[in-house]
Amino acid sequence: MKKIYLLSVLFLFVASATFAQIYEPVKWSQELKTTGENSADIILKATIDEGWHMYGLNLPKGGPVPTSIVFENIENAERKGNLQTPSKLLKAYDANFEMELNWYANEAIFIQPITFTDASKVKVKGYVEFMVCNDESCLPPTKNKFSLGVKETVKKDVAPIVPLQNFEQKKTSDYWTPVINELNNFGNSSGSTGTTSLWLIFLGGLLGGFLALFTPCVWPIIPMTVSFFLKRSDNKRKGRRDAVLYGFAIIFIYVFLGIIITLLFGASALNSLSTNAIFNLLFFALLVVFAISFFGAFEITLPASWSTKLDVKADSTAGFVSILLMAFTLVLVSFSCTGPIIGTLLVQVSSTGSILAPAIGMLGFAVALSIPFSLFALFPSWLKSLPRSGGWLNSVKVVLAFLELALALKFLSVADLAYGWRILDREVFLAIWIVIFILLGMYLLGKLRFSHDSESKHTSVLGVFLAIISFAFSIYMIPGLWGAPLKAISAFAPPLYTQDFNLYSDEVHPAFTDYDQGMAFAAEKNLPVVVDFSGFGCVNCRKMEASVWTDPNVRDLLRNDFVLISLFVDDKTNLAKPYEITENGKVVSIETIGDKWSYLQRSKFGANAQPFYVMLDNEGKPMNKAYAFDEDPVNFVNWLERK
Repeated sequence: MKKIYLLSVLFLFVASATFAQIYEPVKWSQELKTTGENSADIILKATIDEGWHMYGLNLPKGGPVPTSIVFENIENAERKGNLQTPSKLLKAYDANFEMELNWYANEAIFIQPITFTDASKVKVKGYVEFMVCNDESCLPPTKNKFSLGVKETVKKDVAPIVPLQNFEQKKTSDYWTPVINELNNFGNSSGSTGTTSLWLIFLGGLLGGFLALFTPCVWPIIPMTVSFFLKRSDNKRKGRRDAVLYGFAIIFIYVFLGIIITLLFGASALNSLSTNAIFNLLFFALLVVFAISFFGAFEITLPASWSTKLDVKADSTAGFVSILLMAFTLVLVSFSCTGPIIGTLLVQVSSTGSILAPAIGMLGFAVALSIPFSLFALFPSWLKSLPRSGGWLNSVKVVLAFLELALALKFLSVADLAYGWRILDREVFLAIWIVIFILLGMYLLGKLRFSHDSESKHTSVLGVFLAIISFAFSIYMIPGLWGAPLKAISAFAPPLYTQDFNLYSDEVHPAFTDYDQGMAFAAEKNLPVVVDFSGFGCVNCRKMEASVWTDPNVRDLLRNDFVLISLFVDDKTNLAKPYEITENGKVVSIETIGDKWSYLQRSKFGANAQPFYVMLDNEGKPMNKAYAFDEDPVNFVNWLERK
């Protein structure tokens, strides 16, 4: 039943369609709580939706907007002491912003003690400005006003709310008219919405499971498994049933392990752990040790008594328990080969912050590992065509050793950026990777040997093709030493700003950063418009600009066929004439340029996440569905060409 529920949840994640929408992941409440005869606490509480986090009060410059609490007016009372923050503040290196950051998950409580002489006369006014992000996007900074104490009556001389259309100047063509329905009529937003991430995690686990299968720790166990089922089966029907149960037992053990890890640490803690500098240093060291072991320097094994006791216990029991024990024996015996693969998988999926990610990753790994065991147990005759264990398995170990060394550098890079050592700048990282994959290619061609290799090592046809791939990958990385983007490995290599010598300058810049000016120009030139809702702290926006806008086809289309307008929703430049609007029954102050563009995105297009792209005609009407984050230039070209 639990498995059916898990698969149902996964299906819902994948099947859900996402339109442009307004996100409100933080709900605020406030109260004035009396603590004594002449004292009270102003309590502000933020309830944060799962998967989102709100940044702390103190952040370094150049990062996201920190949370700030402003008391605009405190009447008949005085603040006593500093603002108290009892909620747990998570601290970690954020790879998105490439700096050490802190944030709150689930909830954040802020307490400001005050003193007074008459509680009935206390009045408090202020606002909280905050910014929230998840793994896909960040929302623009938001202000939440609060008012506590005696309820005020509205004064007659209060300035009226100024409608947006009357602000500054009346437009000859109303570019601000909402087009939410027209936009949704085109269908779902193009680009990534985050719903396929669990499928990618599952496929990553599946690939890791198949890779682990062809290792010396797993491959030789297949004949043992078949003989086990043949020995205990008194008829074919029972043997087939036990074989299927054995496959499910392997899946159960690994998925159970993924669930336990999530329950012990929690999704948000796993996310923090995956970006923690010390943890990444430890994992770097662990992968290096495993790589040295795979090169043949020494052997890593769990105590033999563990697997022996389990094996004996499996023989002495019956039913599903014995099959489960046999599967657990497989897990222990194969640890030295599967451990690095599973560890790397869990570190990667934990950064998603999803509570399902570890279980889904382990599910994919277990499915790949269980299928061959179940099939060979069901059809023992297939063993005759199974390649025998031999030197080729040692070659697999050495190939894994090279790959582990390459992956280890990725974890070292996270710590290097966190501490600011600058020992692994981008060109240093790439130089080491180039050497690693050249050596791997030489090994696959038989030009490099290790102690456990046979003296007469012949190069196979498969080895030649793999060597070609390895050498080609090395050549692909060489231009990166001079600043080429290398989109294929952008998730692994250090950021481009760490490059000391960079010849790359082919970037696309917007023609306008003001919506009204850009629309007026488009009307004059009779050109369509691409509006890019962006942010200075939006990492995925930068990824789109680096990996998609630099594509020649995309670059030519944006420069020649459209007027590109980029609007930064976190621009803190003050407006010459601040104003107020009524939105969803609330009075919202528009004080900065970022406030203005954020309101435009919400009111006109019904969305507030970045990156967000809309295509308009020169009258402000949508010409295609909206576009979100997707690093495939072909999809962006198809969107621009309305295919």
